[in-house]
Amino acid sequence: MQGEQLHWWQTRWFVALCALLAIVPLLKPEIPPLVDLPGHMGRYRVQLSLDQYPWLKDWYDFRWQLIGNLGIDLLIEPLAPVFGLELAVKLIVISIPAMIVTGLLWIAREVHGRIPATALFALPIAYSFPLHFGFINFALSMGFALNLFALWLRLARQGRIGLRAAIFLPVSCALWVCHTFGWGVLGVLAFSAEMIRQHDIRKDRQSGHWFESWVRAGLGCLPLALPMVLMVLWRSGEHVSGQTADYFNWQGKMAWLTMILRDRWQAFDIACAAILFLILFRGFRDPRIEYSRNLGLSALFLLAVFILLPRIVFGSAYADMRLAPFMVAIAVIAIRPRAGMSLRGAALLALAGFSFFAVRMAATTTSFWLYDRAYQRNLAALDHVPEGARLVSFVGESCHTQWTMSRLEHLPAMALVRRVAYSNDQWSMAGAQLLTTRYRPAGGFQHDPSELVTAVRCPREWWRPINRALARFPRDAFDYVWLIEPPRYDPKLTAGLTELWRDGTSVLYRVEHDRPGPQISDEELRLPHRPWKNFGI
Repeated sequence: MQGEQLHWWQTRWFVALCALLAIVPLLKPEIPPLVDLPGHMGRYRVQLSLDQYPWLKDWYDFRWQLIGNLGIDLLIEPLAPVFGLELAVKLIVISIPAMIVTGLLWIAREVHGRIPATALFALPIAYSFPLHFGFINFALSMGFALNLFALWLRLARQGRIGLRAAIFLPVSCALWVCHTFGWGVLGVLAFSAEMIRQHDIRKDRQSGHWFESWVRAGLGCLPLALPMVLMVLWRSGEHVSGQTADYFNWQGKMAWLTMILRDRWQAFDIACAAILFLILFRGFRDPRIEYSRNLGLSALFLLAVFILLPRIVFGSAYADMRLAPFMVAIAVIAIRPRAGMSLRGAALLALAGFSFFAVRMAATTTSFWLYDRAYQRNLAALDHVPEGARLVSFVGESCHTQWTMSRLEHLPAMALVRRVAYSNDQWSMAGAQLLTTRYRPAGGFQHDPSELVTAVRCPREWWRPINRALARFPRDAFDYVWLIEPPRYDPKLTAGLTELWRDGTSVLYRVEHDRPGPQISDEELRLPHRPWKNFGI
């Protein structure tokens, strides 16, 4: 196979083209429209400016510590002084889908000898739901993990096992620091690949069996094991919190599989996911294509992890959801055309895969452009917010799960980024983040999820109804109120507030501390149905 001429989808220029195409959706938006990303950017502002703006220390506590979730937090240190915070974050985020694309294609090339035409169908995973959700350190670690796994395979193929151990001993620690999940996935992939390699070595010597291969694979993966010590140190710290819960939520796991490409258009996104599952099914039924033993075993291992993984790990939600798209991607690149497939058939398959990727990138580009318009429209409010303002924000949310997420949930953090103003959207989980809130006068409006408000109280959620939030937030603790596409609310609750800016339902108020707030009883706030439609708000 090494002597065969490369086809167009197997060349380096084509891999470079795919990587460039993967960054197109992120070129236009000033802020990548990923749900949690603005909230993380707020933390970076505190990290970079804590000593420059003394009031930040009154609001937030930021302490460096060794945790398995520091990817962009560390990269932003050298990059922000050069590019500025927002551009530095954008450049890092742009690199993630490009790395996922190159990683998947490189793995396919190492396993199959050439990039199979079927591998191109996996490339839309570059914009999987976890990335859209803004799990940014996780996504960065997965981009690194895929390329590191390809390097692991390459060094094994070349017989450079000593060099591999020397490289991966420090690299695995760096990957763990980026995000624990990426290190864990690399370990699973490397172990499964080493099992196949060891089994084939033993088989050639006519002395092989799976148990011995299992043991030798474990020994071969010891260079990846050092972060286990870091994990113990992290989770045994004084201020570590966060539960691990919700095992074997089958309904949730099935839902995550349908959401691997979730973005804006539900029917389109599910149809695209269905194409991937159809390809996986055809791999068992179509005599023209087959599964690689190497990546097939990797996919089975990831499936086992997906089944066993709970929804919440160390207080971090959606753990199993994050793995789902990459499990599918590894399974897709495990498929290859059989030797008997004609060149024309393989070329048509490659063209179909590339077209699938291009259509997804066009749709994602359009979707991000629309999200960016909503961002810019709402961020105009910050022109009226002074530096250092004590700002409380309320973002409209629905009790019902909607496929299209507004991406506005953590937009209030841009007030922290651009105005060094207080934002009540920051996460405050000791041991999981470097930042915790300390602004006691804010009471129950200090941190996430106090920024999310709904029309009525939602079952099993901490979100406040908009009327209760407006009636009960401590007015002495804040100078401004920013409503971002809120549900309908009683206009009487804006007593003592002066409107400074409005765009549609979004509005910015200044709190007039010398004027009385609304006088409304708890009984009125508990009313399940109020005729808000009559207020025209």
